[in-house]
Amino acid sequence: MSKTAKNLQEAFAGESQANRKYIAFAIKAEAEGHEQVAKLFRAAAEAETVHALNHLKELNGIRSTRENLEAAIGGETHEFQEMYPQMIKEAEEEGSKAALRSFTFANEVEKIHAALYKKAADTLGKNEETDYHVCPVCGNTFEGEPPDKCPICGALKKSFRKVD
Repeated sequence: MSKTAKNLQEAFAGESQANRKYIAFAIKAEAEGHEQVAKLFRAAAEAETVHALNHLKELNGIRSTRENLEAAIGGETHEFQEMYPQMIKEAEEEGSKAALRSFTFANEVEKIHAALYKKAADTLGKNEETDYHVCPVCGNTFEGEPPDKCPICGALKKSFRKVD
């Protein structure tokens, strides 16, 4: 791999993380009543997204929808089969209950994401419309209406966010 490709990968990761961090900062600023600072964090997050997408494009990381679905299935499968089980084990060994909870929630949801991507790949081109709802506690993702209680974390249906 060339130095430029390595740098693009590193820049993509850094810009992606900055986006998510600034979104979290905006939520906190808003909760503390700092609307203007929250707006600034959201603007910077949007700019970081532009940077990340430019870097990913240069890496040829965006392909056809079918190829993108296959890549997503592979990534989610890697996470729930290899990455998170190791992290869960290490968090248990270290007695880090909060990290264990975070890793466990993510691990369970990644299985669901892989299945949803697989279904989308299997039905690609049929344009079947459905709604998706996301649990704000664990990230559980439901196709159609969510249940009264999230089966992963117990959050109530009313807290789920519909994705447009």
